[in-house]
Amino acid sequence: MELVTADGRLLGASEDENPDLFWAMRGAGANFGIATSFEFEAHEGGDVGWAQLAFDASAAPGGPAGVLETFGRLMEAAPRDTTLSLLTGGRSGSEQRIVQVFGVVHSDDPDTVVARLRPFAELGPLVQQSVQIAPYASVMSQNVSPAPHQGQGEPHARSGLIEHLSADWAQRATELLDRGLSYFFQLRSVGGAVADVPQDATAYSTRSANFSVVALGAPGRGLDEYWDAELLPLYDGMYISFETSRDVARIERAWPAATLARLRTLKGEWDPQGVFRDNFALR
Repeated sequence: MELVTADGRLLGASEDENPDLFWAMRGAGANFGIATSFEFEAHEGGDVGWAQLAFDASAAPGGPAGVLETFGRLMEAAPRDTTLSLLTGGRSGSEQRIVQVFGVVHSDDPDTVVARLRPFAELGPLVQQSVQIAPYASVMSQNVSPAPHQGQGEPHARSGLIEHLSADWAQRATELLDRGLSYFFQLRSVGGAVADVPQDATAYSTRSANFSVVALGAPGRGLDEYWDAELLPLYDGMYISFETSRDVARIERAWPAATLARLRTLKGEWDPQGVFRDNFALR
């Protein structure tokens, strides 16, 4: 990558050029510079199985908590060509709890795609399903909209990285949803190739986590209080791009101790005046 540093220089960062800066930029970049260009090695995607499933979790065995726990177990057991995420939201009263599961199977063989998805299709009563063979590029393009941005105000988000979705975690997460504290609650699969990279290879750490948990809610409506008391103790770290907490202790939770110590040393070398002081500022 190329970046502008705190003292105004335009530098390159790679495994061979400023390697310490390259290490820090991959996981704590906002503290070290403004990236002006990146160079990536891309892999041809080809056709994949693209699945979108929706369940009535309220009528599933074990209810919504059972669906969360079972999804975690199935995802960990699935072959590495299968990457699925889960999305749900808050409810009130006796409304149904709809859970969406979506993602890709890295195969263009219909029989393989169906075989990979069959265990997930039994999470609960299906209320909607769509499975197709599609170019990976077209799947990704669905996430991009040319419409003008109409967002109002700052989103309020909490994040956690966790190895396993235990029954205890699932019950606490379901209680958060039952209280209506999160209108957008997502589990993203991690693990796989992410965990192949050594823990200390980049500033992004907690590579043993199999799941990233994200909860969006309205400020001042109880999300922070419940998250900190009931869910935070169960997490191994956080994905900082999905975290808006201003708690000063968040820095200690964002990186393992050894990683944080190295980041603070490098911060003193590359930005001693704290020019870059937003977005989880290191001191």
